[in-house]
Parts: sequence; structure tokens; C-alpha cells
Amino acid sequence: MGALVTNSEFEVTLGQRDAWTATIQGLHAELADLEGSIFLEFIIPRMGSRVDAILIMDGTIFVVELKVGAKEVATADLNQVWDYALDLKNFHEASHELRIVPILIATGIPARAGTEPNFAEDLVARPVAINLAQLRHLLDSILRAYPPNVPIDPSQWAASSYRPTPTIIEAARALYRHHAVEDIARHDAGATNLGVTSKRVEDLIEEASRKHKKVICLVTGVPGAGKTLVGLNVATRRDAPGSPTHAVFLSGNGPLVAVLREALTRDEVTRRRAMGQRVRKGVVGSSVKSFIQNVHHFRDEALVDATPPVDRVAIFDEAQRAWDARQTSNFMRRRKGRPDFNQSEPEFLISYMDRHADWAVVVCLVGGGQEINTGEAGIVAWLDALERHFPKWEIHLSPNLADSEYGTHQLLSQLGEQHRVHFEPGLHLAVSMRSFRADSASAFVKALLDCEQGRAVEHLQHLAPRFPTAITRNINRAKEWIRGHARGSERYGLVASSKAMRLKPHAIDVRVPIDPVQWFLAEESDPRSSYFLEDAATEFQVQGLELDWVCVNWDADLRKNTKGWSYHDYRGNRWMNIKDGNNKKYLKNAYRVLLTRARQGMVIFVPPGDSKDATRLPEFYDGTYQYLKDLGFVTLDA
Repeated sequence: MGALVTNSEFEVTLGQRDAWTATIQGLHAELADLEGSIFLEFIIPRMGSRVDAILIMDGTIFVVELKVGAKEVATADLNQVWDYALDLKNFHEASHELRIVPILIATGIPARAGTEPNFAEDLVARPVAINLAQLRHLLDSILRAYPPNVPIDPSQWAASSYRPTPTIIEAARALYRHHAVEDIARHDAGATNLGVTSKRVEDLIEEASRKHKKVICLVTGVPGAGKTLVGLNVATRRDAPGSPTHAVFLSGNGPLVAVLREALTRDEVTRRRAMGQRVRKGVVGSSVKSFIQNVHHFRDEALVDATPPVDRVAIFDEAQRAWDARQTSNFMRRRKGRPDFNQSEPEFLISYMDRHADWAVVVCLVGGGQEINTGEAGIVAWLDALERHFPKWEIHLSPNLADSEYGTHQLLSQLGEQHRVHFEPGLHLAVSMRSFRADSASAFVKALLDCEQGRAVEHLQHLAPRFPTAITRNINRAKEWIRGHARGSERYGLVASSKAMRLKPHAIDVRVPIDPVQWFLAEESDPRSSYFLEDAATEFQVQGLELDWVCVNWDADLRKNTKGWSYHDYRGNRWMNIKDGNNKKYLKNAYRVLLTRARQGMVIFVPPGDSKDATRLPEFYDGTYQYLKDLGFVTLDA
């Protein structure tokens, strides 16, 4: 008890003391004469989770969560202990090959039958709910049925490295608690790059401050590689208002801003209250808002105040989505009463930071093939503004910006001749960390959309063992598949293109807006949550965020034929061909976003069509289904 109190990071209440007393006494009685090791209040490193007890016996890990006095088994409690077991299996190096049994002990429930564990292929059992008196019998039966498969040294097991790949929401929470980005990421080659990139951005900020110069830094990366993590890491390490190097994280992605703000606010309120502090959610929310801001509010502040911003460091997430001159000028004329405005959004934002007399830093986080809306200029607009109007700004950028998907080759050739331009390979994040089961998921999606069939087949064969994929023409089978694969509180949901207007017969209507905060954060019992598989989020609502398991609903807006893709927009009562090159790019990028949202696996629903409905003819869908099937997707159809 003394050790538990001494090592607790929270105030130990009388209720906590009594719970620990009951736990210790109960485990003493149930574990007598068994050989093994026990860890109490075992901390799952870096993400802040604590397991009541972990038992190591004969090659098996038992993850035990006790609910002292509980008279019923709550689904949330079962998911909690299941999540602990899955975290160990996926991210704790010494647990990858071990058998893991999550056990929920509710001390107030009667004895339950049918407590034999059911193991998945990865040797993680479904959680078992029992009362304390059943623990010894359960342990004995499992140890008899499953002899040791791998010997375990408890000290080495406990000291083994923990390499998590958190969701962006989990990462933001950890970073806001002032963990470093290196602490919450895997330590393989791709994640090492994440630490290198973050450090280089930090060094450039310190150098700009010390040498009184203005610097812009452009960080590139594949979808899910951690560009947003880099930005959040810099912002959280410099989030004190009034600090000489205060940084602000800016995004034009409204759903991302809203979800992250709400998640951080809830987490911070819960954390402070657990420490015995009296806090109001509104007060906490205000401090979070100063840390993560909508870029449009930042821009509007520059219109009404001619002074420099309070921030010396501005981090622009998804910088490629900034508006071009035409879109910005049109907006300023219609909404802000500025008929004479004639700048692109990147040029105006740089000019705002340029108001600082001595030094300033702009960090652009850039995704390739991520422009999904009219007027999004791509990264070309940032480079064009720097070349034309800001000759004193020092430019540090990833050489990968020369890739065709960014459309910057000509401008980079011109800029490359200037001494102020520095190409740095460390500013590119090449490995997707969203799909921790398969780093090549983004490369597969790129090959799929580029119609590089041979390469896509090769990538999918590599993905399949660790990243399940399937296709079906039955929406109910797709929902059954996704529910069947998710475990614990792993999040799943439906996504669809914003132009997918003829999915309504399948009860999917993208014209009905969702609340991204509730869709991403609400509990499994809340009909507004993604778990209900009723509301589909579009590319605008999921870009920058992710789910564990995704059902992509593929409509007739993007169709595969013998010549490649054909692009369509539904207007009035029929589909129209899309002829504009930019609009084709936006639609293709929309599917790129949808197909790269999953961390663990995805199913694609391609409707069968209806020969009696001219807007849903089977030939609108058959080519796409056959293409995906030929790539090697497992089909759920007979």
C-alpha cells in the first residue's frame, strides 16, 4: 500500500485506498501457491493508462481490471480491459507473440457460467467477466489448457520497449500533457524520421530567434505519416502565451479543429478533477482554443488589426488546401467588403507574419494529393508568393516537393538557384503511421487510384496478412464485417464521397450533415456516433482524422472502365460528366482521403445497381467492383 501511494500521480482518496485494500487482500487469497509475477497499477507507458494488475504465469499474460463493489458488468468496463490487452499486443514489444487474457472482476456480481476464453488469431482472448471467487478456477483452467508457448522473464518483459501508434486524438492528448512526439510514437525507421523532422523544425525556430531572421519550413509526408503530429509537437512545446517563441497551430479543417479541441478539453477536465481540482469546462476550453485555432479566424484578425500577430511561430496544417488568389479575392469581396483585395491566402498569411520587424517562422505541413475543394491552390501558391513578394525569407523544404503530385517542379527549379533555399530530406515523412499494421497502405491506395494494377496487386499481397481488406455488394454484409473485426473500443464507421448522391437507397445520404465531434467522440451507445453505422462522413469531415476500421461506400461518381477512371457529378436527376481537370483531381483526391482513413483494415461497399433506375444502372458500378476484385480484395459475396 505504501508503494502504491508513493508512486501515485493522483491524490489518493479514501475510496482509492479502500479499493486497493480490497484488491490486495482478494488477490492474496486467490493467487496463493501459484508461481508467477504480479504487477500492480502497471502503467502502459506514455499514453497514461494504468492496469489494476498484470499476472504473468507459464507464458500467459493476464490483464486484470477490478471493479470493487460493482454489481453488474458494464460494456465500457469490458472494453477498457480489452483495450489494455490490445495495446500490449500491438505496441509492447515483448507481448507481440504472447497469449493475453483480459479479465474483468466485478466483485459484486454472482458467479457466471461460460467463462472459458475465446482466443483470436493474434492470441488475444475476448474479455472474461467474473467475480473474485472465480479467479483461481479460471487461471487454473487456462494454464491446464494452454501450456507455455514462450518463456517469459518478468523483469525483461516489464522493461521491454513500448512503441505506440496513437490516433491523432490520442496523440494530441498526450502532447498536450507535454509528452514529446518521440515518446508517443513507434521507434522504427518511419517513426524515427518523425523525431528527426520535429527536431529539425525546433532547431530552425531557435536559429531564427537567435539570428533574427525570417524562415519558412515546408514539411511533406504521405497520408498518415505524422505531419500533424509534428505541428502539434512544436505547438505544445511552445504553447505559453507571451513566450518569446510562442507557437500557434492553425488549420482550415473545421472538423479537425472542433474534434481536437473537444477531445483535449474533455481530457484535461477529467485529468484535473481526478487530481482533486475544481475546474470549469469553459475555462479549460478557452486555453485549448488559444493553442489550436482555425486559420480563417487568424486570417480575419489580420484584416482588422494592422499590427503583427502575437505569435512568432505559425504552423499551418494541410497548407496545400489554402485558397488561390481568385477564391480568396472572391471571398473577401463578398464576405468582408474588400473589393480591392488581390492576394492568395498564402501570400496574405505570410505578409501577416512578415509584419514582425525582426524574426518569424512559418511551418507548412503539406500533403500530396490532398486538395479536395474548389479554390484550393496546392503548395504552388506558397512557393509563388515567396518568389514574388518575400525575397528576405529563408526557405527550408523537402526535396519531395519536386514529385509530380505537388505540381511544383517548375517553381522549384527557379527557387533552387537562390542561396536562400535549402533542400532537406529530413523534412519528408515517408512512412504512414496511421496504419500501424501496414506501413504501405498509402502506397497501395496511390497505386490503386493511379491504375497501376501490377503495383497495387503487389502492395495488397503485402498488406493482406496484417491489414484485412474486403469488398461486397451488400451493405449489410459490409456492416457485419466491420463490426466483427472491431474489438474493445476500436472505432469504426461509414465514409463516402461528398458527391455520392445515389447511395440513398442503401440508407446513406451524404446531404444530411453529421456532427464530427459526436461522430468521432461519442460513446458506442450514442446514435450520433460512428459506431451506429447510420451516418456516413465525407472527405471533408474525416480528412486529418482516422478510424480503426472503415467501410468505404463507393458510388457512381468515380467509375472504373477500360480506359481508367471516369468522373461524374449528380445534378438534378442525372449524372453529368466532369470535364474540368481540377474538379477531376478533387474527386480523385476525395477517394484518396476516404481510402486512407483506416488504421487496421477496411471493407468497400460497391452497390449492385438497379437496371430499373437510370441513375443507378449496374454498369455504373460493375467495372469498379471487378477492378477491386482483380486487385485481390477478398469478396464477401457468394
